[in-house]
Amino acid sequence: MKKSISILLAMLLALSLFAGCGSTSSGETETSGSAAAGTETGSDTAATTADVKVGFIFLHDENSTYDKNFIDAAVEACDTLGVEYVLRTNIPEGQECYNAAAELVDDGCDIVFADSFGHEDYMIQAAKEFPDVEFCHATGTRAHTEGLSNYHNAFASIYEGRYLAGVAAGMKLNEMIETGEITEDEAKIGYVGAFTYAEVISGYTSFFLGARSVCPSATMEVTFTGSWYDETAEKEGANKLIQNGCKLISQHADSMGAPTACETAGVPNVSYNGSTISACPNTFIISSRINWAPYFEYMIGCVISGEEIAADWTGTIESGSVVLTDVNEAVAAAGTTEALEEVRAALLDGSLHVFDTSTFTVDGETLAGYQADVDTDADYTADTQAISDGYFHESEYRSAPYFDIQIDGITLLDQAF
Repeated sequence: MKKSISILLAMLLALSLFAGCGSTSSGETETSGSAAAGTETGSDTAATTADVKVGFIFLHDENSTYDKNFIDAAVEACDTLGVEYVLRTNIPEGQECYNAAAELVDDGCDIVFADSFGHEDYMIQAAKEFPDVEFCHATGTRAHTEGLSNYHNAFASIYEGRYLAGVAAGMKLNEMIETGEITEDEAKIGYVGAFTYAEVISGYTSFFLGARSVCPSATMEVTFTGSWYDETAEKEGANKLIQNGCKLISQHADSMGAPTACETAGVPNVSYNGSTISACPNTFIISSRINWAPYFEYMIGCVISGEEIAADWTGTIESGSVVLTDVNEAVAAAGTTEALEEVRAALLDGSLHVFDTSTFTVDGETLAGYQADVDTDADYTADTQAISDGYFHESEYRSAPYFDIQIDGITLLDQAF
């Protein structure tokens, strides 16, 4: 088990092997699988890892683009490293999460991972009860302050991916202006968000800044659904934005509601967590997503090698954790692929920062400083100076986003959630 992680990470991606899928009384589903160990890679043979088992907890199932993104990465990583895994889907953000985690421990899992923000309290509860098992959680905020050696958070600098997708959106708006389809002052983007969390605010703001970097007249309207996954509400939100005159729609919500509304209305769309080109060939432009396979390989590798998992891990473009789908050339503006490569290179070399304070204002003023809520407590106290060197340092002091600033040019249609 304590073999070199460098050898393990060199394994070829094995074919996914799902074994057995059953339903529980609560409507949850469980899938188990194991990848072939000892697969040859050139002249090397990987070590057997049959004694490592990983349990995954997902808020929804593969019908949610958000959860499907995690599920695909989990299977890929476990197959790559040759470890056994168990997938638990449709686990709510409540005591059911703790129950699922405890059951996975009883099932012999060495690592338990959960994918939704609301799972965090229950993952921490399980981590305290089972100190010999590693608990890893996506989008959470408390690992760096809880002080538990077996509880860990992870996220990625997806705001950079959203910025890139925003550039593609801005170029499409420019094309529509140039062809006379819209005027400059009609370059309005609509955005369907789930909740008014910092994660969502950071996402739609970075997307907007990417669009406005190439289309200076762009504005944005944001509506919220109050749910991560509600196809009806997301479709209604997109339709409301279209009726309000929005010429392009994006989202931070997990169903196909908004993309299919755009396809029906013939409105260009930038989706999230994966391509929607098969269902929306006439409107889909591009999508950004977090590739979770690098983190899953990292956390599993740490357990195999006996190394400590970082309390707070942030994936990047460079690590392969922030990715874009292929551009739909049939819908995107000409030159989009080439432009995105240039912007990506600037993000990588540090010559471009998404939240450069010279590119936006708040109530007409440029921000010289901003106290962000990084060490989250019960009162959400602002505790960390996040602006320095001319930009807001998102996901550097904690992996989960903490950019929660409402900038000029973006209008919120509702803030009930």
